[in-house]
Amino acid sequence: MYYGTLLKELRIKNDLTQADIANILKISPKTYNHYEVMENIIPLKHLNTLCNYYNISIDYLFGFTKTKKYNFTNTNIDINIISERLKSYRKENKISQEDIAILLNTNRSVIANYERKRTLISTSCLYVLCDKYFISADYILGRIDKKITFKKKDKKTK
Repeated sequence: MYYGTLLKELRIKNDLTQADIANILKISPKTYNHYEVMENIIPLKHLNTLCNYYNISIDYLFGFTKTKKYNFTNTNIDINIISERLKSYRKENKISQEDIAILLNTNRSVIANYERKRTLISTSCLYVLCDKYFISADYILGRIDKKITFKKKDKKTK
């Protein structure tokens, strides 16, 4: 994943400290530091909060596109939309839960739980799925309604 460096760049560009961002996220500065240096993966709720704060797309933060933001962005993520879109995308593209489980190095029940609204997809799983299948993370999360897919050449170089 790419977001750590960009989070730092955005923070510095906005003349903020790690403590300032930690206050926004209601976490400790040490915890935020771990996200920025990528020792820990940032949870989706914090990722969403930061994208809203900086007015950028998750796709941009993940390095999937050079487009910083989309029009008509929903500021919330919704487990109901996420589960529907994951399942719909998987079925439209004839991808089995087992295929995704293998890709994510997990078991099929984890994928089933994402699709059944039992568990919110993790940041790392979302990233891998979107990176592999060139689909917008913002779309999967319900931040935008237009289904966007990327070509390899569209993605930012990392």
